[in-house]
Amino acid sequence: MKVLDIRSRMLLAAVLPVTLIAVLLAALFFGARVDDLDRSHNQRARSLARQVATASEYGLFSANVIHLQGIALGGMREADVRSVAILDARGAWLASAGTLGYPLPVLTGAEGERHDSVRRTDLMWQPVVESSVSVDGLFDRKSDDAAPERRLLGHVVIEFSRESLDRREREMFLLGLAVTLAGVVLGALLATRLSRGVVLPILGVFDLVDRIGRGDLAARAAVLPDDPLRELRQGINQMAERLEFGRDELEQRVAAATVALREKKEEAESATLAKSRFLAAASHDLRQPIHALGMFVARLAQLRHDGDTQQLIGNIDASVRAMQDLLDGLLDISKLDAGAVKVQIRPVALGDLFAQLQSSLMLSAEEKGLRLRVRPTRAKVMSDPALLYRVLLNLLTNGLRYTRSGTVMLACRLSADQRLAHIEVRDSGIGIAPEHQSAVFKEFFQVGNSERDRSKGLGLGLNIVQRTVRLLGHELTLASAAGCGTRFRLTLALTQTNVPTSRDEGRDSVLFDELDRFNILVVEDDVLAREGLVALLTSWGAKVRQAESIAGALADVLLNGVPNLIVSDFRLRDGDNGLDCIRHLRAMAGHPIPACLISGNTDVALIQEAKNQGLILLHKPVRPAKLRSLVRRLALQAQTNGSGLK
Repeated sequence: MKVLDIRSRMLLAAVLPVTLIAVLLAALFFGARVDDLDRSHNQRARSLARQVATASEYGLFSANVIHLQGIALGGMREADVRSVAILDARGAWLASAGTLGYPLPVLTGAEGERHDSVRRTDLMWQPVVESSVSVDGLFDRKSDDAAPERRLLGHVVIEFSRESLDRREREMFLLGLAVTLAGVVLGALLATRLSRGVVLPILGVFDLVDRIGRGDLAARAAVLPDDPLRELRQGINQMAERLEFGRDELEQRVAAATVALREKKEEAESATLAKSRFLAAASHDLRQPIHALGMFVARLAQLRHDGDTQQLIGNIDASVRAMQDLLDGLLDISKLDAGAVKVQIRPVALGDLFAQLQSSLMLSAEEKGLRLRVRPTRAKVMSDPALLYRVLLNLLTNGLRYTRSGTVMLACRLSADQRLAHIEVRDSGIGIAPEHQSAVFKEFFQVGNSERDRSKGLGLGLNIVQRTVRLLGHELTLASAAGCGTRFRLTLALTQTNVPTSRDEGRDSVLFDELDRFNILVVEDDVLAREGLVALLTSWGAKVRQAESIAGALADVLLNGVPNLIVSDFRLRDGDNGLDCIRHLRAMAGHPIPACLISGNTDVALIQEAKNQGLILLHKPVRPAKLRSLVRRLALQAQTNGSGLK
């Protein structure tokens, strides 16, 4: 709905009363004139009927039809007369003129009339009675006492047309309409002229307010002595002055606050950089001894001990694993935040993935007395197999951790349209209350672990799951209630593309179950880390050589030959690094020796550089089981490439 502006409203306020008054006066005038015309028409018709009746008295008395016919024809000469009929006392037609197209009324000797609104006619009938005049009536006193009864001679019926009356009424209506319109137009012209003196000052005030509203606080209104809005203009000028003063003061405060905020921001950025440098250095320095400790504990666990010592070693190993879990979780989060995780979407056979998860977690479930049920499936989905495995592993581990008794189940259900796969991880554990369901995906948040018991995890698993699922573009939903278990549902797109079969893993375990003929060169500048790594590799049966710099590694190759595998730390002595070391050793050997890089540095650039050189990067602290799996795989790669074993 369009809103009228001030000018239109003023014009409407002035014209509307004038229009109402003009219409009302015209209606009254027209109604009065129509009534006058109608009365005049009826009076004229009655008068003419009486005249014809009077003129017909002699003809009816003498039964002179010719005389009566002349009277009828004479009546037709009057305006608006459509027909004339003269009847005797019995109702017989004696004379007529015009078109007689109407039924005769019941004639009772009295005058009457009838109006036909359809034919627009008026029918008048008048009785004709005998006149009685006494010759001696002027001198006869008895005439005053009793009048003689007059005899009915007949009737005169005249039909009148209302066409001329209707025409005059239409003319009167048009005249009234013209007068009304003329009054409205004249009133509008006068209202427009008179409203300028009010509208123009108001429009000037509106324009001033609009300029102030758009930020022109320096705008002022000219105040004239005869201005009807003089006080309003003065008030607006005062308001603009106050606003301008307030704006200037506010700009000064904002400028001061901006300067202070910039200084605080620079201080915060400096503190963040200092914290990042400290955390990077502390992380590297912390990973080194934990890495060495893990190697020593793994080697120590392989030796013979009594029961108490073995239990003590187990407790030490559990503590080391807890520290490794914390560092691994923080590393995963830092990778996801930095965008260092590269997603490789391809067809994935869920059946193989489920089998790997069942094999990895079955022992943990049995140790807790839980049932781990994995339903077989032939579904194939589009995802990154490594990241999807990590997501499901975290969800299943979370379910096993918070389930005291019962079942943890992994299953896949297909949608009705066979386009989506819903991977569900269900458990009969403690459940998650509705008020905690959004918080469980935050870092270090755990339901029912306010004491921070390490056996219940660190509170990073679900956060990593959520970040990874977002990276993959999948949908993750949670349904749970306190004491009723939990269900995580992961929705992925199905595919019919064939999944390439993996290399036979049994061959790896058979050929390299023992590493007694495998020659490994360890390049590490930290004494403890080097000794722990060498001791662990030696315990697996490998022949291990060691160096602490690029020069030492090159000298060892010249002296002892090309190794089957290179395991190098990234940071070496004299500013050297493991990437350069591996590159020099491969150049000396003339072929790409299988190698892996170990580092406590989590920098994204290092991860990308290692990937560019085709190297596997292990972050300290390295789990012995993971290192053993990698060594066996690289040994298989060395044999496949024809480098052989020495």
